[in-house]
Amino acid sequence: MRTLNDYFIYGKIEDVSTAGQIYIPVPDDGKIIKIMSALNGAIGTADAVLTAKINGTAVTGGAITIANSSSAAGDQDSCTPSAANHVAEGDKLEIETNGASSNTVSVDVCVVVRR
Repeated sequence: MRTLNDYFIYGKIEDVSTAGQIYIPVPDDGKIIKIMSALNGAIGTADAVLTAKINGTAVTGGAITIANSSSAAGDQDSCTPSAANHVAEGDKLEIETNGASSNTVSVDVCVVVRR
């Protein structure tokens, strides 16, 4: 159950199988308590790894591995950051994909921030 002090930041990576990143502006101060992903199709060849960064610094425990084995649309994965996870209003939140997988598949990301 979420508290009223939680807010959510959403992003979409259009092709998880191509190395790159998306940037999402942070609207308010807080601590990232969870990062979740939902895959929109099957990936192949290798696992895809999503890494969260704040202003270019990696969030400790902020990596999600999306397994290619038996992957399918709707697969959900998550991580619980443990350090370097405080954000301030105006920070730049980055979600990076390593691009190791194959198939052009998008992935939606939800970042939970607790004020």
